[in-house]
Amino acid sequence: MRPRVFCGIAAAVALFATACSGGGDGGGDGAGGGTSAQAGAGGAFPVKVADCAGRETDVKQAPQRIVTSDAAGLEMLLQLGAGDRVIGTGFPPGKGSLPAAVADQGAKVPVLGDTLIPKEKLLGSGADLYVDTFGPMPGMGAAGAGPTEEELKAAAVQHVLLLSTACATGPKAAQGPRTDLAAVEEDVRRLGAVTGTSARAEELVGAMEKQITDVKNATAGVPEAQRPGYFLFDFDAGTKQPMAVCGKQVANAVITLAGARNVFGDCDADFRPVSWEDVVAKNPDWIQLAVRNRGSEEANRKAFDEAEAFLKGFPATQGLKAVQEGHFLRIGSEVTTIAGTRNADTVRQIAATIHPALVKNGQ
Repeated sequence: MRPRVFCGIAAAVALFATACSGGGDGGGDGAGGGTSAQAGAGGAFPVKVADCAGRETDVKQAPQRIVTSDAAGLEMLLQLGAGDRVIGTGFPPGKGSLPAAVADQGAKVPVLGDTLIPKEKLLGSGADLYVDTFGPMPGMGAAGAGPTEEELKAAAVQHVLLLSTACATGPKAAQGPRTDLAAVEEDVRRLGAVTGTSARAEELVGAMEKQITDVKNATAGVPEAQRPGYFLFDFDAGTKQPMAVCGKQVANAVITLAGARNVFGDCDADFRPVSWEDVVAKNPDWIQLAVRNRGSEEANRKAFDEAEAFLKGFPATQGLKAVQEGHFLRIGSEVTTIAGTRNADTVRQIAATIHPALVKNGQ
């Protein structure tokens, strides 16, 4: 099993020391039909939720015992105010990777699996809701099989997918690259409806949309041909062969919304191994030094320093325009490649760096 293939499918893989993980003008960020969660009047239950193929499930009452497949769903639930109902998670968030406001609560969530939660443990957890970032993972064999819908139903566990990631690839995926965060916002709304926290969900989505709209308005006058080429260097994926974020990955939407051009945005996948010759041929104007959060400012600084030093010292990359001009962005993996509300913050941070005359960070 190739670690980065697993990472691309799983969307958030702390094990491999990197963050993985919404659509565009040509197909949107949703996937398949029926992607909305629909609650009754006044937020009443049941709430209808759909899978990647549009098949609907009725969540009959607010769940009280929730298990999440990884840190992406966990972070959304914490921000929605439903963290006290989470009884376990897989792929736990790394130290320092959660927002400060919810970090302490998130650290107390029991870990049911350092990677994928074993099927038996999930089914026997007593959960009444499973929030799943991954969905079916073809090619993973028994390790990625997970419980079937029939097994979940027999254990009285209802199943909600994060459509922005679980439905990013495969036969039901939206066509074309992801160039907006609509599916991420929809996931926040879905989880808000399912947990009875829709008001908070609208606050979170509203804050995301304000940041994104401000950046889009500020950079609207920059012609497509003048938008700088941008390469996300996934340092933690290894340096022997670079791993590109492609058009289906949430990072492509983040980069596009920030007024840049993902130099690997034309590959029809979420992640794809490329060669350093491919990177050199793209000759990006800007390079994001994407590292996972190490848990402290000093440790993060050291990791960013190491990533930058590699690019400056590696013969194949020394001559790149971005390296020669020192055009590096020190932005972590988690807030770029994992679907969540902080994607909007990253949009502004990138835009403020590459378009400083147009966008001011934090304003």
